[in-house]
Amino acid sequence: MNIDLEKMDLTELKSLQKQVEKAIVGFEARQRKAAIDAAEAVAAQHGFSLAELVGQKIKKPSSIAVAKYKHPENPSLTWTGKGRRPAWFIEATEAGKNPEDLEV
Repeated sequence: MNIDLEKMDLTELKSLQKQVEKAIVGFEARQRKAAIDAAEAVAAQHGFSLAELVGQKIKKPSSIAVAKYKHPENPSLTWTGKGRRPAWFIEATEAGKNPEDLEV
C-alpha cells in the first residue's frame, strides 16, 4: 500500500496518525494475548497454570488507552485524558490554550 503523504493536508495526516496509533495498539494487544494464550496452553499440557509457573497472577490487558492530548512543542509527551493531568497540560491550559488545541 502506497500512500502519498505529500498530497495530504494536515487534517488527513492527523487522521491517518490516529488510525496508525490505534492499529499499532490493537496489534500489540492481539500479539500479547496470543503469546499469553499459547504459554497458558503449554503450561496446561503439563498440568500447571501459567500463574503457578511464574509465581504471580497473569494480568490480561483489559484495554489499552490511546493518547488523546499531546504537548504543543514535544509531541512525544502525551496524555490519554484519564487520570491526573500532566504538568505540561496544566501549564498550557493556564496559559490560555484550549484543550481542543492540544488534541492528537
